[in-house]
Amino acid sequence: MPMSMNERPLSPHLQIYKLELPMVLSGLHRISGIALSVGSILLVAWILSAVHSAEAFAGMNSFLRSYVGQFVLFGWTFSLIHHSVNGVRHLIWDTGRLLEVDQINSSSKIVLAIVIVLTLLAWILAGGFPGGGA
Repeated sequence: MPMSMNERPLSPHLQIYKLELPMVLSGLHRISGIALSVGSILLVAWILSAVHSAEAFAGMNSFLRSYVGQFVLFGWTFSLIHHSVNGVRHLIWDTGRLLEVDQINSSSKIVLAIVIVLTLLAWILAGGFPGGGA
């Protein structure tokens, strides 16, 4: 006899789970992969603008130097570094290491710290941000 709609068991959902850093980084890893794909389209557009004409290239560079362009490039840089660093953590997990709950939590904090430091360092050393000589 099939169960009625009222008798169906309820599955846990986001309102049940406590949001923790490893969960956030897992979602961010997926989002950063999508952002890298979209950012690659921007990179191709930039290269094509250089091939097309000097005016198109100047226009693209003007956009990339704007506040919006700098924000997009900063997000792309963050995504690239996060996806890479978190990917290394996943490779370590594939070897069977750092899989205890406390190790997962601490490695999440380490990954986040490394990503923030490397992203800021890359932008500072490259002279990015509006007015920074980019």
